[in-house]
Amino acid sequence: MAKKVSSKTENKKSIDLAPDTEVGTGEFLTTNQGLAINDDQNSLRAGERGATLLEDFILREKITHFDHERIPERIVHARGSAAHGYFELYQPMGKYTKAKFLNDTSRKTPVFVRFSTVAGSRGSTDLARDVRGFSVKFYTEEGNYDLVGNNIPVFFIQDAVKFPDLIHAVKPEPHNEIPQAASAHDTFWDFISLMPESAHMIMWAMSDRALPRSLRMMEGFGVHTFRFINDKNQAFFVKFHWKPLLGVHSVAWDEAQQISGKDPDFHRRDLYEAIESGAFPEWEFGVQIVPEADEHKFEFDLLDPTKLIPEELVPVQRIGKMTLNRNPDNFFAETEQVAFHPGHLVAGIDFTNDPLLQGRLFSYTDTQLSRLGSPNFHEIPINRSINEVHNNQRDGHMRQQINKGTSSYHPNTIGGGCPFQAKAAEGGFTSYMERIDSKKIRGRSKSFFDHFSQATLFFNSQSEAEQNHIVNALRFELGNVTIPAIRERMLGILSMIDKALAQRVADGLGMAVPKKPEQPVNHSIPADGKPADYQPTKVTSSIDASEALSMANTIKNTIKSRQVAILAADGVNEDTLAGMKNKLTAAGATCKIVAPHHGEIKGNKGKAIAVDKRLLNTSSVLFDAVYIPGGTSSINALLNEPEAIYFVNQAYKHCKSIAADKDAAQLLNATYIGDKPQDGIITDGNAKSFINAIAQHRFWEREAASQVPA
Repeated sequence: MAKKVSSKTENKKSIDLAPDTEVGTGEFLTTNQGLAINDDQNSLRAGERGATLLEDFILREKITHFDHERIPERIVHARGSAAHGYFELYQPMGKYTKAKFLNDTSRKTPVFVRFSTVAGSRGSTDLARDVRGFSVKFYTEEGNYDLVGNNIPVFFIQDAVKFPDLIHAVKPEPHNEIPQAASAHDTFWDFISLMPESAHMIMWAMSDRALPRSLRMMEGFGVHTFRFINDKNQAFFVKFHWKPLLGVHSVAWDEAQQISGKDPDFHRRDLYEAIESGAFPEWEFGVQIVPEADEHKFEFDLLDPTKLIPEELVPVQRIGKMTLNRNPDNFFAETEQVAFHPGHLVAGIDFTNDPLLQGRLFSYTDTQLSRLGSPNFHEIPINRSINEVHNNQRDGHMRQQINKGTSSYHPNTIGGGCPFQAKAAEGGFTSYMERIDSKKIRGRSKSFFDHFSQATLFFNSQSEAEQNHIVNALRFELGNVTIPAIRERMLGILSMIDKALAQRVADGLGMAVPKKPEQPVNHSIPADGKPADYQPTKVTSSIDASEALSMANTIKNTIKSRQVAILAADGVNEDTLAGMKNKLTAAGATCKIVAPHHGEIKGNKGKAIAVDKRLLNTSSVLFDAVYIPGGTSSINALLNEPEAIYFVNQAYKHCKSIAADKDAAQLLNATYIGDKPQDGIITDGNAKSFINAIAQHRFWEREAASQVPA
């Protein structure tokens, strides 16, 4: 608890501050009206697991102020890329939901999808270590439905009242606006080290999931538990998933840093060019469905947004496919002005009492009012419903709809009673009739107190390479923290997840793991003055590891849209180059000729071959694989180009597939590769072997220090 000191007036006199300058040291937390706040950790809800109440003026004031802190750029998810497409259903879901677009297999439902980073500004790099937003707007015949999610299935916090604190902590520090689009700094880890509920999310954020190879190669999740409602008014809990048909793949951290310098628009360009070339991104839509009667059968709480449902407990049913096939015509009008909202529902889908979701239902509308400047943001073309809009809302800034008639109220007789209320059987939305009989409280259910078991499950589920990457990520991030006490608290948190993990991170920081983790500060101060019973716990998980949580188990049977660099110079063997290029292209890859100069190179038979990229203007980090065709003159020329040697070395260091014709052995011997047989290194120019190697994405075992120099 804050220690009460002298009044603000006395502080100002003693420090001689300007009248409007705040000094918060030693003062109680208050609302903007000066009211002392008793609990800043929990929103007001109807019972421990009940809905958040609109009455919570503290929550509304805090989030309202936060939503309006930036104009016109989004506060979070500012840097985005988007595309148009459609959704097709595999099988009717009428047993679970009455949503029409999930029951009509003959319909192609239009969609608009926006991907984004979270922490960075609009001008930041695509390759920041960060969560990625994954939001889908379905333009259904019943109105727009927005599935507003991320590429990670859980979140940092359990209650929306903490969201402003989380983002304030991860944003650039206010005194110097440093660092941009990065979490490796004091304020973020100070907050996280005091919030053990973030432990699970931190494991994901420090994993390779935070460094996707492509927006087309990452999963999407609805994060929260929602409800399906069928036409019999039966309810089912549901979790939403997007499964990419190209598999889930990442880049290495060193590679991400280099890409940020070489091409900060890497993800944006990749998505745009894939669609323009006809390599349309595809995801299958999956659901995990839990009957209401099974709500409490798990060792975690379905309403806790820091938890997922392991697929071993509830398999993901793939019920449809989404294809993105058209780029926006105008970035600002579409990608920048699109307005998503988890409260944009259709009949057959409803909320749960997840306290993070409940706060979002208020926040998103408030944010759009600030960012787009009008309650009529739904009339911007990208946000318009394909279903006609009829209501009694009128006027306001930038109104476009022209309403005829004299009545704009309900009930009325002048307008013939129009527009009418729709009965449930006519498609009218009705909220699920969940029984609520609880006391108003600020608090959390004890079922929310386990913060570590799923963090441990995630870490245990990772391959050896993925675990190494998490360790190195934590070493990097915490190594940029300047306050030793913060690093020590985080080591305590990590020891609750996995003691070996904590020790490895501690070794990298030159610190010792605390013998006993520091207990989090008890922020909640109950009205009765008695100590709160909040105590982080760790339950014993019934699952040791989950295959679905490791990217090592993803799809590895395609090279569709993969970028292959063909490293060549004058005198290149025309036949082997053309043969490999044709086979790679037939398998779906995109090939680019990379040479020491622009224009054309001459083949060994005199053919002019167009150059796509000059060594000076590109880098191996922008490609998935490298092929070196033969030709004595070409190999000799590349041997005299330091950039060519560096190009191959970097591809090798980042564990990519490299193929070379037999007469290119001299070039390989001049690189890290040498003449040792290795997985992912094809030395006989065999196209089939090369294609199979590229499909594996990376050969992470190559990262062993003995194989790859720093």
